[in-house]
Amino acid sequence: MARRPLPRILSKDSAQIARTQIARSRELARTAADSATDVLHPLITVTRGLRLLASAGRRRWADTPKDRRGPLLFFVAALFLLVALMPYGPLFAVVTVMAAAAWQGRDRTPSAPEGPDESQTERLQALYEALVPYFSGADDPAPLYAHGGAWDKAFTTHEFDDAGRIGHLVIRYPAYFPDGEAEARARIEQLLTAKAGRTREYHFAWDEAGNQLTVTALPPLPADIPAQRFVTAPGETVLGFTDPSEVQRTLPLSYGEERIDVPPVVWRTGIRSTEPHLLAMGHPGSGTSTLLRSIALQTLQYGDVLIVDGGGTGEYACLTGRDGVLGVECALAGALASLEWAAQETERRLIAVNLARQAGDPSPEDTRRPLWILVDRPGVFAHLAAADGRKDPQALLQVPLRHGRAANVTVVVAEQFDSAEALSDAVRQHTRARVVLGTAAPQQVEAVLGVPPHTTPMSHVPPGRGYARLGSGPVHRLQVPRTPDPYDDATSDADRQAVLGLLPARAGAGAGEPTDLTKPSEEKTPVAAEAMAAES
Repeated sequence: MARRPLPRILSKDSAQIARTQIARSRELARTAADSATDVLHPLITVTRGLRLLASAGRRRWADTPKDRRGPLLFFVAALFLLVALMPYGPLFAVVTVMAAAAWQGRDRTPSAPEGPDESQTERLQALYEALVPYFSGADDPAPLYAHGGAWDKAFTTHEFDDAGRIGHLVIRYPAYFPDGEAEARARIEQLLTAKAGRTREYHFAWDEAGNQLTVTALPPLPADIPAQRFVTAPGETVLGFTDPSEVQRTLPLSYGEERIDVPPVVWRTGIRSTEPHLLAMGHPGSGTSTLLRSIALQTLQYGDVLIVDGGGTGEYACLTGRDGVLGVECALAGALASLEWAAQETERRLIAVNLARQAGDPSPEDTRRPLWILVDRPGVFAHLAAADGRKDPQALLQVPLRHGRAANVTVVVAEQFDSAEALSDAVRQHTRARVVLGTAAPQQVEAVLGVPPHTTPMSHVPPGRGYARLGSGPVHRLQVPRTPDPYDDATSDADRQAVLGLLPARAGAGAGEPTDLTKPSEEKTPVAAEAMAAES
């Protein structure tokens, strides 16, 4: 007798398809229920009214004294008899009862008031008065903005949140306002931010053809998404997460005990990438090291990583001796040796790829595995090299930066704003993917990204919060996934285990090339020792 095949275990794709089908079924059931409710609404209203009339009759009978119940029954019986003997009496009685039931069963929920209330009207009028000096002209015969004017002609759409603050606003402005000038628009945006509340971020959409400005209060990005494996293809790196309206792609993520779909900012690298290298800027504590750690954990799945840490604070000690980690250098001598090797490796790959193409052969296997060079705070090494009379390590990055795309070599540089002048011209010219993290002035964001941000910056932001721009694309709000140093005392146990679970296995003795100069096993705190014991 032929054996029946065993049921196949669901894969990730089939499970995702099943979840999609379940969600679609729920949506269809919800739509059908809403349609049925609309069709049966009269019947539901009459049934509710009959129930209320029956309840009122029972209460009336219960409140009637026993000595009066006999006359009451005689009166009801006589009424029924009279109705039965009248022409069309039963029909008239049924119509009367149904009308009474419909009246009693009507929806008595008070309707929401149309238009803003008194406090919201005062807020809109104050905002209108504040815009008068900017949107009014002395020669305008019919000014749209005037002191004491009506705000409803200027604000076509307005929405408020539960706290009574402006959530969405569409503003009309006169055609002679210079909306093409960045300074004029910046003044309006600054004023609207101050009047609507500085504790939120606002998106400003200028419709220059229609003379309209749309102001939208943006919800805060989730800042507590832990580090995890992302569903991406080789050559794709998740820099962080952004608003759903900015990108058309979502990633399924574990968020506590739930699984949610979050829109990511995906950076594509490789031979056909137009933004092969990245530059991240920020103030101390803004999360640039967290970004580099997140990138390293993702790229170690399919590539090799070389880390040069100019800060020297041991932020990348957890990567020491791991499979795929070529080295974690914290000293000037090690940084120079590692970057010199990276430059020679880039040249070797270029030569091997060119020879293979000339011979009509595919690229050699040793040139296909991506090589990532992560440099944190190169300005520190530049200062030390100048004091010691040595070459600036950034000079060794010219070859990987210029020819890295063809050789499958990617360079990521992170620097602080106070050392931005120390960045070399090669780093500035060849890093087309840009990230700005932390609290930064709009001028600083524009200097790094090339264009001003489309939202108003906040005075206080969580670590890893900022903006990203890939090449000449739009500016996205960015929140880096939470990837702290697992050997840090301030790291929680959940975050520590999440990062340790993503680290590759430790390589054998002497497998690193070049070797690491830091030894975290003896210099780390007891918390770090416990973390290393937990991962082993």
